[in-house]
Amino acid sequence: MKAIFFQEHGPISVLRYGSVPDPVVRPGEALIKVHFCALNRLDIWVRTGWKGLKVEFPHITGSDIVGELVELNGVSKSLKIGDKVFVNPGVISSFDEWVMKGEPSVSPGYKIIGEQLRGGLAEYVVVPIQNVLKLPDNRDPISVCCSILCGMTVWRMLFSRAHLKPGESVLVVGAGGGVNSLCIQICKKIGCYVIALAGGKEKVDLAYKLGADLVLDYKKNKTWHLAVLDHTKSRGVDIVVDNVGKNTIQQSIIAVKRGGRIVTVGNTSGWDLNFDNRYLFAKQVSIIGSTMGSELDLVESQNFLHREKITPVIHQIFELKDGIKALKVLESGKHFGKIVINVP
Repeated sequence: MKAIFFQEHGPISVLRYGSVPDPVVRPGEALIKVHFCALNRLDIWVRTGWKGLKVEFPHITGSDIVGELVELNGVSKSLKIGDKVFVNPGVISSFDEWVMKGEPSVSPGYKIIGEQLRGGLAEYVVVPIQNVLKLPDNRDPISVCCSILCGMTVWRMLFSRAHLKPGESVLVVGAGGGVNSLCIQICKKIGCYVIALAGGKEKVDLAYKLGADLVLDYKKNKTWHLAVLDHTKSRGVDIVVDNVGKNTIQQSIIAVKRGGRIVTVGNTSGWDLNFDNRYLFAKQVSIIGSTMGSELDLVESQNFLHREKITPVIHQIFELKDGIKALKVLESGKHFGKIVINVP
């Protein structure tokens, strides 16, 4: 089968488009013919690698998968061959206290399709049967594809972890990525006041189109945290969504209100954070980590997006053969919204 893959960790030059062996469907697994696969920052992080990450080469990333069920090596009461399906990228590999509590993404045995397991940037992908969900007939497959990983991540981050409530104020640090653009839309839909950061006039305008109440151009306004304080009459915001990390955490701590929450699911500028701890304890700020979510988070987020007619922002759709070009766009950071791979 054709795929975008790499044989070793490294820069984007290690990526290849070509043929790899067809996947083997083991007991308890399903074979999916991929129709669409959306990109995430995770694709970059997995390719570059980190200490402790173990993958089987050649490795294929891609966590947002929509396609057709073509083979089952096991029993399913809800699925049949030929069904249009989407895939829950979070795989439960062991049952422990976290799984029993309904928080599988906290479990040390939690794995992600496209991270530790081969993903959907290919013609076919093998996944556990329990991770295959039937795509409702009234859902747009591309919209679903663009909101699988981002949707479940945002849902858990905002509601399970940060306990977001209608009417609160939210600062979204960066508006262009899939998680943050969807975060703006969901926060606005439940009645929150949203301030967003964006780089450049084009992204500022797009963030306003998503519904943000105030958008600050961080390229022009390096002291955006002071602008947030000024706009909120020195109070600060209830919640900061900061997935940038190293370059922004200190400003986020200043911009959040006393007793406020900072929630993070990533660190695009670096993981080694440095901040003045005096602000943290004097203001009694909570820094909350979150990652991925449960199947319930995935289903609830998909139902909410459909019910509220929220469409994920799509930057561009590429063919599989042009997948390396798509990943270059993702790595450049010049996109706004999701990048999708169409698998013919």
